[in-house]
Amino acid sequence: MRLLGLDPGLRRTGWGVIDALGDRLRYVGDGAIHSDSNLDTAGRLMQLFTGIAAVIREHRPDGAAVEETFLNKNPATTLKLGLARAVALLVPAQAGLRVAEYSAKTVKKSLVGTGGADKTQVQMMVRALLPGVDLHSADSADALAVAICHAHHGATERLWAAGRAS
Repeated sequence: MRLLGLDPGLRRTGWGVIDALGDRLRYVGDGAIHSDSNLDTAGRLMQLFTGIAAVIREHRPDGAAVEETFLNKNPATTLKLGLARAVALLVPAQAGLRVAEYSAKTVKKSLVGTGGADKTQVQMMVRALLPGVDLHSADSADALAVAICHAHHGATERLWAAGRAS
């Protein structure tokens, strides 16, 4: 199963694609979609929309996962992040993908074992779980972490479903 992870942001939205083959994970690609800060908000959201759609067309994922928004001290920043997150939810849904959402704490706990892990620890685990990965940015590393979290949760759901069926 090919999975797309998204780490939304108005300036940069990180993306990462992995293949989950049973209990094995394989790195496919990662990057970040940048918006032009000289544009108005609608123009920047359109750039994110177009960029995410291009990633989906190129990599053809079977499912997607998006990191949930956390609250910032600045309400305007939180609102802008929420707008970018809405685009990150909408584009895969429009492409017919099921979209899961995970909190940053859940993603960190899934990879590192603790919800309080820092970015360095998360990046180290992404590298360990995806041999050969060449992380393009902190945003794409976070997106790959979201995809890995989704793969782990999907495997758990399949195990529970198999247990209920027997």
